[in-house]
Amino acid sequence: MNGVTTFDSTVESLTDLLSSIKELRTQLPDFQRGWVWDDERIKNLLISISLSYPIGSVMTLQTGNPNVRFAPRPVEGIENSGQIEPERLILDGQQRLTSLFQSLILREPVKTKDSKGKEILRHYYINIDKIIDPDQDREEAIISVPEDKIVKGLGNRILADYSDITKECDSGMLPVNLILHPAELLAWQTRYFSDASKINERSLKWGKLLGEIFPRFQNYQIPVIMLRKQTPKEAVCQVFENVNTGGVSLTVFELLTASFAADNFELRKDWEIKKDKLINTKNTFNKILADISSTDLLQTISLLTTYNRRKLKSTAAVSCKRKDILKLTLDDYLSWGDKAVAGFIEAAKFLQEQNIFSARDLPYGSQLIPLSAIFVELGSQAHNLNVRNKIARWYWCGVLGELYGGGSETRFARDLPEVISWINGDQEPSTIRDANFASDRLYSLRTRNSAAYKGLHVLLMKAGGKDFISGVPIDIQTYYGEQIDIHHIFPRAYCERYGINKKMYDSIVNKTPLSYKTNRIIGGSAPSLYLEKIETERRITESELDALLSTHLININAIRNDDFDVFFNDRRNRLIRIIESTMGKKVI
Repeated sequence: MNGVTTFDSTVESLTDLLSSIKELRTQLPDFQRGWVWDDERIKNLLISISLSYPIGSVMTLQTGNPNVRFAPRPVEGIENSGQIEPERLILDGQQRLTSLFQSLILREPVKTKDSKGKEILRHYYINIDKIIDPDQDREEAIISVPEDKIVKGLGNRILADYSDITKECDSGMLPVNLILHPAELLAWQTRYFSDASKINERSLKWGKLLGEIFPRFQNYQIPVIMLRKQTPKEAVCQVFENVNTGGVSLTVFELLTASFAADNFELRKDWEIKKDKLINTKNTFNKILADISSTDLLQTISLLTTYNRRKLKSTAAVSCKRKDILKLTLDDYLSWGDKAVAGFIEAAKFLQEQNIFSARDLPYGSQLIPLSAIFVELGSQAHNLNVRNKIARWYWCGVLGELYGGGSETRFARDLPEVISWINGDQEPSTIRDANFASDRLYSLRTRNSAAYKGLHVLLMKAGGKDFISGVPIDIQTYYGEQIDIHHIFPRAYCERYGINKKMYDSIVNKTPLSYKTNRIIGGSAPSLYLEKIETERRITESELDALLSTHLININAIRNDDFDVFFNDRRNRLIRIIESTMGKKVI
């Protein structure tokens, strides 16, 4: 298709366009959201047409491409009981066409919203006297009225009543939805002329409507761009997002939902079933997967689909970018969907072994995607000790090297084949080669916003850290039961009181996982004082407490003598050794 235009541009009359919508030849793709224009915007749209002002172009997609199939749905207000297949789908112009269709074609009140966003039903009218008067403001010539066609003021006082045709004619208020219906417009005109005393006056007014106003609606032309059916699906979706006036970007899940619906498959319903398996409260790993998304699942399926495609054709690319997900077929999803779910479950169990027990402590939620795909591909091979150690090294290099920030799809695509090849005897994956940790980074790791910060918190638990009071190892049972979190060793209040540099006292070096109760006892006291308080109140001997402190890589003499500098430098070095051991490479 190189060098070939993939669209046609023409103009179409408003009458023909709305007729094609009514006849279901023009419909919406099911990924179009059903949001509604407010009353003021609909009035302004009608005003623009009454003045022959442009209202923008419409973009459609020609149907018929077996590779670009979206489930269609009619414009709001139409039933499709016969399941008629459309000739084209509206990509841009949904709200304009829906508003015009409902206000000009339907006999029912228009569904809209007031200025506060409250849903209301309105009818639209032309004030004949004002619309034919060139000195009148056109904004006052087209009005909307409530569903019962009665306008009320303060105290429910009736200001205007258009609830039947006689009252409409007497008030000179013509329903807008008659203009494109000749027979019904003629019937209204006949009633309008039925008052013999006013027939001459009304004939003049009607003549102006016939000559100046009605033709602007009946002959109004709208520019229409139609994407030809040969346009690839990713291009269609990209074009839609570029022109989407709704302002909310569509997810690949929504796009595939519409695409799979064309094959009578309910992707959303299937995702809910799969999601329940992943976050079911009966599972010990459910909190790790609490934030799993439908896009995570689709990216994993894309990785598995393209990786296995490459096994058959070496030139095929492994990828899980948006365009690749949009190319997934229903067969791809059915082939790999349940396997991907099983991969996430295996990944969560593996993360529990690494002392990660919740989504809150998960350094990178995104790293679950390649990790899950790796477990799917390895199958039973993943239960080998040496294999799990290699997976752990790859995983922690990614965390401590902070390699999975925004836009990691390219790395995911490298991870799956490279980790599998490495486990089978090939060279180390690029994530391990790329990962570096600089010792100075320890000073700037201060909050959970950093993956490396959360990673070190987890590694301290994994290293065997025991609570200062209970002495219980911080594993999955105590993690939830004792409200474990990361807390200061030299309390913040103490450090501020003695002028210790915040860069140092607020860093990960001065923090460790402890229970909520223990942190309450620590308070803001000097370490020597809170240690004494723990020994006295909890009847723990000095040697017993020293043994517990040691599990947190704490220099005993330094903390008991309130020597922050010695404590900090010693613990910094110990953390570096933990990092080097975990990553299998030297800290810079």
